[in-house]
Amino acid sequence: MQSDPAHANVAEPEADAVNPHYDTRLPQYSVWRRMQIPVISSAVISVLHAIGPTLRFETVGRYYAANHAQGVPVVAAFWHRCIIPSTWYWRNQGVVVMNTTNFDGQWTRRVIEHFGFGTAQGSSTRGGLRGLAVMARRLEEGLDVAFTIDGPRGPRYVAKPGPVMLARRSGRPIYVFHIGLDRGYTIAKAWDLMHVPYPFTRAVLVEAPLIHVPQDADAEEMARKHAEMQKELERVRDIAESWFTMSDEERAKLRTDTNQEK
Repeated sequence: MQSDPAHANVAEPEADAVNPHYDTRLPQYSVWRRMQIPVISSAVISVLHAIGPTLRFETVGRYYAANHAQGVPVVAAFWHRCIIPSTWYWRNQGVVVMNTTNFDGQWTRRVIEHFGFGTAQGSSTRGGLRGLAVMARRLEEGLDVAFTIDGPRGPRYVAKPGPVMLARRSGRPIYVFHIGLDRGYTIAKAWDLMHVPYPFTRAVLVEAPLIHVPQDADAEEMARKHAEMQKELERVRDIAESWFTMSDEERAKLRTDTNQEK
């Protein structure tokens, strides 16, 4: 994804609340909770630095590369489950990520900004419209933007409408992907079933064809595009999650079929 060091770690100024969809003020926490934020973020950063360099990635699909060659930024969408390998894969490329203002968002923000991402503060329940406005400006500047699309707290594998709204407003395509792991640990008690890669494991990033949303799309067309995005998110997830249990012939066919798609 496209890089712009001048904007990668520049956060938008906090704004006074107008209504919940524009409220990006940070919640107030106890001293104990505030002390946890740097501890958790430092631990996650250390784990990523230890594991990330050992991962071996394969990409199935050429959609992002072909679009990138034309200089067109994208609105990326992926499930929260693969946020750990995604953070490493897309590091230091200036991607601007929608980031919630709650407790998890405060330590997550430190992690992703450490790895060269920008942030737009907001979520589907608080500050989302202001966050979308920030992301629209970043798209105009030529930066890619991204959503962990079932975040910040689920329901798991249910896509929020943000990417479709932003794609309509900006005229930029939606880019859907999922990263599957050969070996990893699933945090069973986490709402997103977060998948943490083991060191030296193989990973596969499976792409879907870009989704274009007309800027004059009506409500019915927006609903169709949202359903298309949901379907593609599920499809690439299922392929990526089963990739390393497939036969060599099955994987070869999927590579060929994907590369032949327009």
